[in-house]
Amino acid sequence: MTTPNAVIVGAGFGGMAAAIRLRAKGYHVLLLDRCGALGGRAQVFRRGGYRHDAGPTVITASFLFEELFALCGKRLADYATLVELNPWYRFRFPDGTFFNYGGSIEDTLEEIRRISPEDCDGYLALVEESRKIFAVGFEQLADASFDKAGAMLAQVPALIALKSYRSVWQMVCTHIRHPWLRRAFSVSPLLVGGNPFDTTSIYSLIHFLERKWGIQFVMGGTGALVDALAKLMAEIGVQVRLNTTVDEIVVEQGRATGVRLSDGESIAADLVVSNADPSWLYSKMIAKPPLVPQLKVRTAHASMGLFVLYFGTTRRYADVAHHTIWFGERYQELLRDIFDCKPLSRDFSLYVHRPTATDPSFAPPGCDSWYVLAPVPNLRSGTRWDEVAESYGDSILQALEESMMPNLRAHVVERFHMTPVDFQDRYLSVDGAGFSIAPILRQSAWFRFHNRAEGIENLYLVGAGTHPGAGLPGVLCSAKVIDRLIPEVTGKPVQPQPDSDAEREEAAPVEVLR
Repeated sequence: MTTPNAVIVGAGFGGMAAAIRLRAKGYHVLLLDRCGALGGRAQVFRRGGYRHDAGPTVITASFLFEELFALCGKRLADYATLVELNPWYRFRFPDGTFFNYGGSIEDTLEEIRRISPEDCDGYLALVEESRKIFAVGFEQLADASFDKAGAMLAQVPALIALKSYRSVWQMVCTHIRHPWLRRAFSVSPLLVGGNPFDTTSIYSLIHFLERKWGIQFVMGGTGALVDALAKLMAEIGVQVRLNTTVDEIVVEQGRATGVRLSDGESIAADLVVSNADPSWLYSKMIAKPPLVPQLKVRTAHASMGLFVLYFGTTRRYADVAHHTIWFGERYQELLRDIFDCKPLSRDFSLYVHRPTATDPSFAPPGCDSWYVLAPVPNLRSGTRWDEVAESYGDSILQALEESMMPNLRAHVVERFHMTPVDFQDRYLSVDGAGFSIAPILRQSAWFRFHNRAEGIENLYLVGAGTHPGAGLPGVLCSAKVIDRLIPEVTGKPVQPQPDSDAEREEAAPVEVLR
């Protein structure tokens, strides 16, 4: 008997996690990606001595990465260094008020007392409700398969008991009174592509997830974590081909049998795993997609788009935290403009990432590296980014200069940006959405794109558009879902390479084809 072959389309974190899990099950694994480096949206940009993580910058639930290494008899700590951040985030409100969030419960209560002492008890109640949601939504359901309607029906009583029909905003408002703190404790859905006013309160589990495991930063950035996974895949024998675009999933008699590349090459496979945007997969990569996923594509509500401004500064801003969430004057009204795909507003709220606060290697000595993200409407809004991107970036720099980074524009160097057009063109994200489909109730669990393809055998899906959703914990859990669905190869599973350098040199490393 020959060892079965698995082809994985897309080398984001979901695809890499799937590759490691399937290799540990004994499959021959070929991982394909159209980018020039592993990581999917977690690319790394280097400009003039400055380094920038292109995509994810926040690490939560790091045990999910530790699991991948443990499957292969390895330790994450031997491949990458994660450090705890405190504060996790600094919130800056329109009146100049700051709120540091992170550390212990008492640390957070002390910050709340500065702003709204009467909200301390409400915050404790919020944490407790988030814990209850986490116990069901994450511990029980995050790596469960929802490919059968019965699985969803079985959870209805629990979902009703948890009041999942409420939005995150509604849940937060039952506990917190101060308008600034309501913003701070409701903003987490934006980290996974959701509007706090529409996202089901199940996603309030993010609050307890952060509280339980904290927030870490990988020294060297998220790109260093990609490198760690690349090294692990090399040691266990995953084959990787980059700069390789898959045009089609080959389906014969209702069964996925391989892929066809943009250059016409065909690759046969016993099973296929897609880490592509599911809306792109079912509308562009399958000749005759089944009816149910077709309907999901047609009715899909995409997440917002992202405008990301990257730059260096020739001075350090030592009083700016590692992560700052900068709120503009409008909140609900701005989010309505963004998620309803209205024309681009000239105001914004921002996520400001200063990795040099923790790791000075991101910039030359005495300098800072910056990543500033603004949620914006996706491409359904009709925004002409080729016409407005520069001026929009100018407005962001002006706002930061006037609020917390004095004389900023005089020190900016190596500036560039990404818009929803780049997400569409580089990552084949439908409508340039930053997080695939939005995490609203009608697009969650069974209603989301299934991890086991609907109507096609031997095709599996991982990534932001599948269950359980976007964000690093979500996409890593999607790989755990298919791990449960795909059987182990009969016989002895793959063995990790020995730890000694001499023995490793004798082993055949992964072949990376560029």
